[in-house]
Amino acid sequence: MAREGTGPEFIEALARGLEVIAAFEPARPEMSLTDVASATGLSRPTVRRILLTLQELGYARPTDGRFVLTPRVLDLGMAYVSSMGLWEVARPHMQELVAKVDESVSIAQLDGSDIVYVARVAIPKIVALRVELGTRFPALATSLGKVLLAALPAEELDRTLAEPTRSGLVPRWQPGAEERDAVLREVRARGWAVTDQDLALGIRSVAVPLRDGEGRVIAALNVNSHAAETSMETITEEYLPLLLHTAGAISAYFARVSALPRVDGSAAG
Repeated sequence: MAREGTGPEFIEALARGLEVIAAFEPARPEMSLTDVASATGLSRPTVRRILLTLQELGYARPTDGRFVLTPRVLDLGMAYVSSMGLWEVARPHMQELVAKVDESVSIAQLDGSDIVYVARVAIPKIVALRVELGTRFPALATSLGKVLLAALPAEELDRTLAEPTRSGLVPRWQPGAEERDAVLREVRARGWAVTDQDLALGIRSVAVPLRDGEGRVIAALNVNSHAAETSMETITEEYLPLLLHTAGAISAYFARVSALPRVDGSAAG
């Protein structure tokens, strides 16, 4: 995260605070002052002031000489999800799909070269990787990410994939540029994407785009399966048609909701 702004209204203290929050990752959920200072490049006194401020606001707490984030940090991300209205629009449709396929269904969006899960209806199954709201994975190795990346212009795609992942994961599939481009062309042409244990052993999935009222891809929807239980034929022949139908319903409803006029309650007389 850049700490040098482009104008006089840039708030450096806010940028530093956000960078400290972002320093806490799955591989290091508990960090000392020294850990945070090393991860961010900030001085220990600066890190201490920021962490104490976050503690007072309820976003962090001390534990055995170290700091951890609190669940209140989720409020920051959920504010974004709520503002998009994705969960409210998608949830009943996702629940219907889960009832039909008996698999977990998720929505994700791009954040740099990662996908981030913003909505999910899960069923209890043992999977190789834990997924919850806010979980991020390298986009290229996921069906959700392939759909989202395929929708980007070439220049934006290169810039996006040049960003390092913040997921802490190394996917099994590591394609070169030629193979990557060929896969994304295929996804772009057919309008959906599959993965067969590209991210990790045991994970298969199929994803389709979600679009706004102008046809822009704003997110992706997928069905996730365990490779030992579900064949690729089942995924493409049984799950995919249901997934496409669900995505169409969500996209249509989202377009209608987005088109509704917004009423500013503060201006109401």
